[in-house]
Amino acid sequence: MNFTSPFSLALGAILALSLLGVPIGHAMIGGSVLYLYLKGMDMGAAAEQLLNGTYSSFLLLAIPLFILAASIMSSGSILDRLTRFCNAIVGRFPGGLAQVNVLQSIVFASMSGSALADAAGSGKMMQAMMTRDGKYTRGFAAALSAVSSVIGPVLPPSIPLVLYALVSGTSIGYLFVAGVIPGLLLGAVQMALIYVLARRRNFPVEAPVPLREMPRITREAFPALMLPVVLLGCLYSGITTPTEAAGLAAAYALLISAALYGMRWGEVYEALISSARTSISIGMLIAGALVFNYVITSENIPATLSAMLQGTQLSPLAFLLLVNLILLVLGAFLEGSTIILIILPVLLPTAVSLGIDPVHFGVVAVLNIMIGLVTPPYGLLLFMMTRIADISMAELLRDVFPFLGVMLAALALVTLWPDLVLFLPRLIGYTG
Repeated sequence: MNFTSPFSLALGAILALSLLGVPIGHAMIGGSVLYLYLKGMDMGAAAEQLLNGTYSSFLLLAIPLFILAASIMSSGSILDRLTRFCNAIVGRFPGGLAQVNVLQSIVFASMSGSALADAAGSGKMMQAMMTRDGKYTRGFAAALSAVSSVIGPVLPPSIPLVLYALVSGTSIGYLFVAGVIPGLLLGAVQMALIYVLARRRNFPVEAPVPLREMPRITREAFPALMLPVVLLGCLYSGITTPTEAAGLAAAYALLISAALYGMRWGEVYEALISSARTSISIGMLIAGALVFNYVITSENIPATLSAMLQGTQLSPLAFLLLVNLILLVLGAFLEGSTIILIILPVLLPTAVSLGIDPVHFGVVAVLNIMIGLVTPPYGLLLFMMTRIADISMAELLRDVFPFLGVMLAALALVTLWPDLVLFLPRLIGYTG
């Protein structure tokens, strides 16, 4: 590799700017402009790629709308009702509150689509509930809140899958439904491990909720539980496009929060500000990726990598295992959206040429990236939970490793058995 080539210098500039604290989206734009300058190309191409990529993609509008719906549905009263509903279902089993933690992450997935949002919202609340009166150690509660948060972005509506649809051209509807079984599988292996640990460590069991209370608890949580039904029903029936479905989800969230759950105008304002900040940060990352992808295409990197990997005569399974290894390592260091927007477009042409289904590849990739969020040494969720729980990284990691083991087992199943991903999409007409 020529370290003085324009591409190498552009990569060096991006790395240097990132280390100086410049947001990665801005760093990618800066490095790309440097590349264009050194190559003697029109630097206005950076702006052209940015504008064409953002204004020509109607799907991009779905991201801020999903984020807005999540911000509205994350209000305290809704979380309380959903947590009571989850406790009524699984609180009576061994490791009651720990089981509730996983189940509420599955339920909250339909209102979040972001692992970091789940950890900051419901994860923070569950951390406090689990450590109250010394029921669970702070390390175990924080570890569980971190690993259960990765379930949400695999289940619909998933912001990582929306980003993958953006860079791959794959149907967002099929991707959403393809994530259902892998997401539920993640939850199932976590709950099974909790059951085993509860027997071994004598975790407490919550008092059973009387049967006569179930109708009231279900009725209180029912409007919030209907959000994924409204979203997916409109999407898969063909009534709306993915972006229109996201807008409908945001409108439904605002309606039930204001009319049924008493959400105040101040809380609405905070939800709007919070979703705007998150949307802007993701938007800048997408803008930077669009410009840098132009640089990567100019260097013919995807085609070169595809030819090189095909020359090694890797089988589809061997390629997927190699991708798993690459993404798990990268996920432990990089933010997930960066990997989806920069790395996956380079790997996808090879996957397609080897006959790997793009929907299967996308779900496997997102699953890898989500597990990377709780993989040492730099998984973002690990750092977030050490701050929320006020514990050391060593204390957290002791309880994270068993969950990492069962999650990697689930990843292996999804990788080796594509029908786990493709079964539901084929039921609704997918022909891949």
